[in-house]
Amino acid sequence: MPENDRAPIRLGRIGYLNVLPLHYPLETGVLSGNFELVSGPPAELNQLMDQGRLDLSGCSCIEYARHPEKYYIVPDLAIGSRGPVQSVLLLCRTRPEDLHGKTILVSAQTHTSAALVDLLLKRHVGVAPRYQTGDATGLLAAGERPEAILCIGDEALNLRRHPDYPGRMDLGDAWRQWTGQPFIFGLWIANRETVRARRGEVQAGARLLIEAKRWGQSNLTEISAVAAQNSILTEQEMRSYFEGLVYDLGAEELAGLKLFYKMLAGARVIDAAPPLEFLPLD
Repeated sequence: MPENDRAPIRLGRIGYLNVLPLHYPLETGVLSGNFELVSGPPAELNQLMDQGRLDLSGCSCIEYARHPEKYYIVPDLAIGSRGPVQSVLLLCRTRPEDLHGKTILVSAQTHTSAALVDLLLKRHVGVAPRYQTGDATGLLAAGERPEAILCIGDEALNLRRHPDYPGRMDLGDAWRQWTGQPFIFGLWIANRETVRARRGEVQAGARLLIEAKRWGQSNLTEISAVAAQNSILTEQEMRSYFEGLVYDLGAEELAGLKLFYKMLAGARVIDAAPPLEFLPLD
């Protein structure tokens, strides 16, 4: 069957601003391919990949660690930071050091950040809090003020200067200070079953994503202007946000990812640090 007559590759798109530099050229027709975009928060895309309902997707890095036998990692493609990430924040009424025994409200949309904040607080800060899943934006709008909030993505960008939460920890920055390594929050992964059945098409989709990433990195001014139109951030703030993110998966980023997996295994969050198996692109 000709490729154009086949069902499109189901491509998961993280529904946050942080991936706009990668998806903007795909969504505006600058680049095109045989794919169907499925948008959602990382936790939802993790579930869809686990169920085999997506072929290729951006996902939490912890999803790969939980099911490495199901996936290949797309090379040289990630979402992370080498310092402040700005959109993965622990917001506190007081200070992170005061959270021992206190309850942190955690967004249900995140898996990786929830595991990371627990490692940082227990092993780096030296406190052991409790966690509760909930909707921070909704609770704040209703007048409630949880002791601390872990928020990610666009919600974190919107709440980062909330006057009732002067204490804040940027998880990307805290990880860098603690380990000296970049932190990779998300990977792009391919379903192994789809690779076996449609290898060439999945490879073409992965190459298209890498090309889109490079286009986005070269056109941040245009993308920042578009993103700022529906955000509380100015164009300059948006540009600063995008420039602080890592979209590559080089040697330094891989070292940080492996260290995180080693720590997760030590904390018994995952059974063992997984081997990193990459989708061949040739």
